[in-house]
Amino acid sequence: MAALAITSSCGSGKPAAEPADFDYTADRFADIEVLRYQVPGFEELTPQQRIFIYYLTEAAIAGRDILWDQNGKYNLAIRDLIEGVYTNYDGDRKDKNFKALETYLKQIEFASGIHHHYSMDKFTPGFTQEWLVAQAGKLPEGTVTNLDTLLPVIFDPTVMPKRVNQAEGQDLILTSANNLYDGVSQAEVENYFNALKDTTDLTPVSWGLNTRVVKENGKVTEQVYKIGGLYTQALERIVENLEKSLPYAENDAQKDIVSKLIAYFRSGDLKDFDAYSIAWAEDTKSQVDFINGFIEDYGDPLGMTGAYESIVNFKNNEASHRTEIISGNAQWFEDHSPVDPRFRKEEVKGVSAKVITAAILAGDAYPATPIGINLPNANWIRAAHGSKSVTLENITGAYDKAAHGNGYNEEFVIDQETSDLMDKYLFITDNLHTDLHECLGHGSGKLLPGVDQGALKAHGSTLEETRADLFALYYLGDPKLLELGLLDNPDAYKAEYYKYILNGLMTQLTRIEPGKDVEEAHMRNRQLIAKWALEKGQPENVIEFVKRDGKTFIKINDYEKLRSLFGDLLAEVQRIKSEGDYAAGAALVEQYAVKVDPELHKEVLDRYSHLNIAPYKGFVNPIYKPVTDADGNITDVTIEYGEDYLPQVLRYSKDYRTLPANLTVK
Repeated sequence: MAALAITSSCGSGKPAAEPADFDYTADRFADIEVLRYQVPGFEELTPQQRIFIYYLTEAAIAGRDILWDQNGKYNLAIRDLIEGVYTNYDGDRKDKNFKALETYLKQIEFASGIHHHYSMDKFTPGFTQEWLVAQAGKLPEGTVTNLDTLLPVIFDPTVMPKRVNQAEGQDLILTSANNLYDGVSQAEVENYFNALKDTTDLTPVSWGLNTRVVKENGKVTEQVYKIGGLYTQALERIVENLEKSLPYAENDAQKDIVSKLIAYFRSGDLKDFDAYSIAWAEDTKSQVDFINGFIEDYGDPLGMTGAYESIVNFKNNEASHRTEIISGNAQWFEDHSPVDPRFRKEEVKGVSAKVITAAILAGDAYPATPIGINLPNANWIRAAHGSKSVTLENITGAYDKAAHGNGYNEEFVIDQETSDLMDKYLFITDNLHTDLHECLGHGSGKLLPGVDQGALKAHGSTLEETRADLFALYYLGDPKLLELGLLDNPDAYKAEYYKYILNGLMTQLTRIEPGKDVEEAHMRNRQLIAKWALEKGQPENVIEFVKRDGKTFIKINDYEKLRSLFGDLLAEVQRIKSEGDYAAGAALVEQYAVKVDPELHKEVLDRYSHLNIAPYKGFVNPIYKPVTDADGNITDVTIEYGEDYLPQVLRYSKDYRTLPANLTVK
């Protein structure tokens, strides 16, 4: 089940003021811009808190190789090869092959592997195979892995073409290039886990969350991610740093969380993961917080295995006033939801929300990162013990700063009045959308008794994100937000509505290659909502395409009716989830979320190309440096900015390498 919000690349608004001389841009290549983010408030923390954060960041980055290996079995070997050629190259650095290799290196570092982080398509090298072989031959002896194996993986477009395939009617495991399964078919995996599940268990574990499913001696089995098992070298280093952090924890609850996470990494037992998740969800007092482990399942075509991910953060007390108001009124929002009362929670428990300052991004949250998190994912834990939602406002602020004055509004927004409204209110309504999505959207509703939380299968992530977005959109237009003091203008919500429909119908198409379908779960979710609202609103002309000077624009004629449509769709998607209606969910996704109008797509790509805006953005991390006394004991931690993108990822590869490349060295 998905519980992350991913930002779109457009934006305007007014985040909190930050130093004007801060350099947000770290690099730009291909379809990507890499940014820097600040960590305001770090210096105001106590030395104990700063040291605690330091060890948590070391633990976070120590899991880097796990994600690379999860994303593809040859990724680490290819990274070794490409980094080796790049760092040892002594020729003309303006040579076209070298420049192409540099771009390819930046792409695979950004995606943690050879497939695009969003489209899931394999990168196409701009350098020749002959040139790469020649350069590999110059590397020090023993540093090059089996080229005969790697060259087809790098250059042949038919070999491992897609990391995650979601095409209806195909074997999603056999046609996906990730390294979560080996030698098994989709039917075999589904049969294996169906045999393990007990439909009468009211506290089921998250089957398959931390394993690779393989066939050994003709029998389907799981290789568990744990110390002494799969990924033990990385997990040992993670645990080493988690143990070092324990003396600096703020309180006993925090120590218990870290200790339970260590126990889980040692055992690999999903019951231990549940114990950790419960302790984490119930800790709402600590200033410093973190996630670390196998969490989100977007990289698994069956939506089970969690990608390694970590975010270390601390609470933004001032901005959290907003989320505390929202979470404090969670029952009101649930009671007034437009869904069938059968699918509402009678009692909303333990919903907490805060705005955080991200201190480090790692694994599946680096370099591309979510802007909001809502965890745990297990429905029974959420119902019995609550959930915790966060909005990463220093990240949304950095996105906004980078987008300022980029020409997006002038090119795509229909008129000056709408553009002015977005300029004034989009930053706050965007953040409120994330707050509502994470805090209440994912935490709303309930499954009917006996419904498997994995019943929606490959479409589960898309439909869950759709549900959370619809909840947020519906309530953004509710007068309750004015009553609570979260907005000061009854028209403010229109800024987010317009951006959302524009993005869902048009501008997110910049992230898709011509002729391709929409495949990433969040993009499918946004298109599903926008296209459904466009179609269902046609009788009353709620939304329309308008042509001006040969360009297509979105015009929203009735915002109140649009809100009503969001409520209608929310009711249906909640029904689908609550009842586990796979057929209805699949039909909704296939009808509205997947296909692209080729003419509109071409127009959007042409118009966007003139703006020189990167469709995708990500971040480099700050550097944390320990301060030690004469005896070498750490006494404090300082923070530094300014490290560039390639130097950072190359440093990570050198200093945090934990896993072998899984190929025989020549």
